[in-house]
Amino acid sequence: MEDFPEMYQGKDPEDIESFQGERRKIIQPTSLKDPKLEKLKSVLVNWINSTLKEEHIVVQSLEEDIFDGLILHHLLGKLAGVLLSVDEIAVTSAAQTRKLEVILEALNEKLGLQDNSLSRWSVKLIHSKDLLATLHLLVAMVRCFQPNLELPLNVRVEVVLLEVSLMSNEWYFTLNQPIKKETPLFSKVVLSLQVNRSGIKSEKEIEILTDESDSATDALSSSDSEDPIEQLLKLEPHKINTVKRAIMHFVNKKMSTLGLQVTDMEKQFSDGVILLLLIGQLEGFFVPLYDFNITPVNATEMLQNVTVALDLLNDIGLPTTNIEPQDIVSQDVTATLKVLYALFKKHKSR
Repeated sequence: MEDFPEMYQGKDPEDIESFQGERRKIIQPTSLKDPKLEKLKSVLVNWINSTLKEEHIVVQSLEEDIFDGLILHHLLGKLAGVLLSVDEIAVTSAAQTRKLEVILEALNEKLGLQDNSLSRWSVKLIHSKDLLATLHLLVAMVRCFQPNLELPLNVRVEVVLLEVSLMSNEWYFTLNQPIKKETPLFSKVVLSLQVNRSGIKSEKEIEILTDESDSATDALSSSDSEDPIEQLLKLEPHKINTVKRAIMHFVNKKMSTLGLQVTDMEKQFSDGVILLLLIGQLEGFFVPLYDFNITPVNATEMLQNVTVALDLLNDIGLPTTNIEPQDIVSQDVTATLKVLYALFKKHKSR
């Protein structure tokens, strides 16, 4: 029974019953020693400590320091400017759970999570010091709030998916050897166990924590056979959002000197004003105010602005083929991304 998770070996059946009706993923002990996982944990700890340095908060263990909501509360305030009416320090388990409920609701909204049931973390998992859920949450926060932070690539762990349910009074277990290998990176072993009046079904699988490439933007740059944005829009939603966040971070960094911030990519670029100012900032020239409408009041003036912007892009060697000014004005996501990605690709390393 060596394949069965160590945390359940030797457990009293009554203890196992406390997990009845739940499905949980547990990292295999061998994966906990993986150097890539250790590196990811170290990078995340350093990121948290550097982010909260001014608040004199120090994290030493992701398992022991995140579960009560204190660190997540401060990160949310520091990175997203969200202030919540929760206790600074929650002592009891009930108070910690209530605090986490408020924090994760706000955090999931900032992360763009539409359906909480699809997330890889929850109040219960975070509060129970579940390392896998904690890692998924922190990686998602890095991708959202600090996409330029380099995380270790291709971090994967072997997990056991456990399902506990009330079974018969018999004692037995069965081990079904490899079902099928769909890809070289995926294998599965099914292990089912029934102990006394409880039953535990488990499956081994590979859980991906970080992508194989540095970011989806790198994958886009490597393809010459197809327009990179057309390629992007065929990817999974979370990869599209990763690219959009990276571009937004790039834009806001460049526009901060003008006191401007972009929060809605399609809408705020549709009148051409911020696009013209961004081009000027990146290329090092000033666009005369008489060349465009600084406060456009109708679609005609917006169209004029965007036309000037696209002409400028052509002049600096960034042709905008297949993009019409009307596409940007009508808030077409593909057209807007194509223009911004062209600027991002040219200036991201400068």
